[in-house]
Amino acid sequence: MVTENSNEGALSGVRVADLTQLVQGPWATQMLGDMGADIIKIEPPGGDWMRHYAYGNLYPGGESISFLGFNRNKRSIALDLKSAEGLQAARDIISKCDIVIENFRPGVMDRLGIGYEALREGQPGLIYCASSGYGKDGPYRTRPGQDLLAQSLAGGAWLNGRRGDMPVVTAVGQADLLTSLFIVQSVLAALYHRQQTGSGQRIDASLFNSIIAFHTQEITAYLHKGANPERSAAGIPNPWLGAPYGLYPTQDSYIAIGMNSVRRLASIMGVDGYDQEVFDSNNVIEGRDSVYESFAAVFRTKTTDEWLSLLLPHDIWCSQVNTFREMAVDPQVQHNEMIIEYDHPAAGKVATTGIPVQFSGTPAGVRRPPPLLGEHTKEILTEICGYTQEQVQAVARSCGASS
Repeated sequence: MVTENSNEGALSGVRVADLTQLVQGPWATQMLGDMGADIIKIEPPGGDWMRHYAYGNLYPGGESISFLGFNRNKRSIALDLKSAEGLQAARDIISKCDIVIENFRPGVMDRLGIGYEALREGQPGLIYCASSGYGKDGPYRTRPGQDLLAQSLAGGAWLNGRRGDMPVVTAVGQADLLTSLFIVQSVLAALYHRQQTGSGQRIDASLFNSIIAFHTQEITAYLHKGANPERSAAGIPNPWLGAPYGLYPTQDSYIAIGMNSVRRLASIMGVDGYDQEVFDSNNVIEGRDSVYESFAAVFRTKTTDEWLSLLLPHDIWCSQVNTFREMAVDPQVQHNEMIIEYDHPAAGKVATTGIPVQFSGTPAGVRRPPPLLGEHTKEILTEICGYTQEQVQAVARSCGASS
């Protein structure tokens, strides 16, 4: 699905200086790249930290599977920002960009002389987005910021698991990925503002703020009630919700049951004891564990497919519980083209997730695979900055590379 040299994306003509590593910055810039922006990934001589870390220690062709997941549709240049040549090259690249996105610890870009206040003097229309763990200032400013830490501080880990269990953070990096989405949303809003006024601005995003905002319903409920929610002993997966909501074992796997009337669901399934009007509720809190166990006993008598065949015609909110293997071949996933493949010069054929939104007039697409470290150094410096061959070689030497 690589459509090399396509310029049809909605953000075609927008250039981004990407000084981010790990997840929240790279996924944000990948999304902007999917929509047509020219992403110039400025990496240290050793490369993005994620080049040396991989889920499952998977390195196809020597390339980190994690890096491959977050860095398509970008061009890479390796610069040593501690060298005069590298820092000047970064300034020259940024001077040709509409947007800068970085996720250094607060203050690093300022110390290098390429923070927002220094850059805005020559580029009043520059949109500068800084992403950090906890914010640009405050008591946690110097703490290390990482997804697990942000999830733990935000309180959401106490929403997961059964009563009496230790707190459970999600396996997916919620704080990282949510911050990516907030970065993209905010940058696009700032682009619109600049179109109207000609003025750029600084945007600050953080893992901590993002994960707290994500729990707006749960936190609002707590602030109203004034007490922590109590988790279900039976395993209902939300402490604020009651029966019949949850996952249930079936004869062969599991079934997910959303918010349905207990009375109606019991009637369809043949679960005794819930024909009273009080059970018309789709959120029975009092005695919810007992209600859950009553339904669980009946769900175990049929397969998941048998239950879906029985419940879906009644418009019951339910679904199968897919593993990744099952999800990847799910007919709706295939119809939506949410599993795609591209060719990478080192890793070979890479399967990954597709683009989650569709544009009728400016289709997004995969124009470039994730770049090799410094792959586009000469191309970027000559095309964007107008460097001579000698200048390109000087920059390459400054970070220990050759042209």
